[in-house]
Amino acid sequence: MLIALSLSPEAREFMDVIAKLEPVQCEKRRLRREITLLEAEKKDARELRKRFAALDREPKTARLEKRLAELEPRLRRSSDPEDLPAIDRQRVEMFYRCE
Repeated sequence: MLIALSLSPEAREFMDVIAKLEPVQCEKRRLRREITLLEAEKKDARELRKRFAALDREPKTARLEKRLAELEPRLRRSSDPEDLPAIDRQRVEMFYRCE
């Protein structure tokens, strides 16, 4: 938690939003993998595509993803050298938790 204290407010908020979106992102990653496998086998993936699209239409998910999009340009211009490495670490950790 000491790392989080040295981050900019935008980075802390960005990381909080990412954490809230983690279950949805994991599900989307799983669905993408299943869709790709079905398509490689020349099978119908329409139902999985519908489930994937439904995740994006959930109001809470859409609101959080919109906030990430608003914060991202600010983070690219951040003068805090710890912001981007901390966010990258969080994303890598999330990736492995989803597996």
